[in-house]
Amino acid sequence: MSEPIIRICELEKKFQSKNSEVYALQGINLDINQGDVFGIIGRSGAGKSTLVRCINMLERPTGGQVLFEGRDLCKLGDSELRKARRSMGMIFQQFNLLMQRTAIENVCFPLELVGTPREEARKRAAELLELVGLADRAGSYPSQLSGGQKQRVAIARALATNPKVLLCDEATSALDPSTTESILSLIKDINRRLGITAVIITHEMSVIEKICTHVAIISGGKIAETGPVEEVFYHPKTEAARIMVTPEALKPEKLPKERVVRIVFHGSSSLEPVIGNMILDCGKPLSILYSDIREMDGAAFGQMVLQLPDDEDACRRIYAFAKSRGLELEDMSRV
Repeated sequence: MSEPIIRICELEKKFQSKNSEVYALQGINLDINQGDVFGIIGRSGAGKSTLVRCINMLERPTGGQVLFEGRDLCKLGDSELRKARRSMGMIFQQFNLLMQRTAIENVCFPLELVGTPREEARKRAAELLELVGLADRAGSYPSQLSGGQKQRVAIARALATNPKVLLCDEATSALDPSTTESILSLIKDINRRLGITAVIITHEMSVIEKICTHVAIISGGKIAETGPVEEVFYHPKTEAARIMVTPEALKPEKLPKERVVRIVFHGSSSLEPVIGNMILDCGKPLSILYSDIREMDGAAFGQMVLQLPDDEDACRRIYAFAKSRGLELEDMSRV
């Protein structure tokens, strides 16, 4: 198995306040593999933006390692670090475009910094604007573009130096839902077509669900849990993860106290009339308290919370039926 493209080992970042040291990050360990769309999610102040800035050394860590293609970025000199950064494109929440430059001139900017001849740079920039669907706005200034168009220019600019990794720091937070959807689809398309690894920093569950293959939940400057998206979302192992991923309707205080179970569906099972067949098999009605189905990384996943009938024989038949279908009933009762 090949080495991760990014490996973070025991990373820490602390800041000196007036009277003490404050840890923004502590004991961070993460592996991000080539081709992943890797989400890092946490609440405001959890340390996620500091983490992504440490990955490309915009913030220098105070301890640990950040290995990119096997090289420790923390040990590189300024010249070597600048070269390594060309393999990491970055897009931001507020776009960070140069307002006095047109779209194509913004995309050309990083190429100018590395000495690319003007005609070659403009040709590359034009290709990238076409890739992001803005070939017809090459001569427009940022003030003439919508939020979604600005972010597309920013993505084209981030791709100018042929990066291997695209770092996205709250890239859709300033956009409306429909524009967010189109930008996420674009990032996923770039990941598939160009093989670029994407690291998505966000506080929004829907962003992770739509395009990420793996996720890390960060809380209080530490990684609480990490793994494939469907595993972390539907089977969280830590309290920090449960708080982050559990829908409001499934909070314990929102559910009845007795005979409450949860079924997680995946793949073809999410398309079968499981509950209808279960009712027919047990001969008793079930109360559906919550239902949710969504697509994650091209596959269907879902969950349903039920209150079982007050009949022991019917409950035994329900558990037997679930087992025969390879489904697990998770007890969510509070008694």
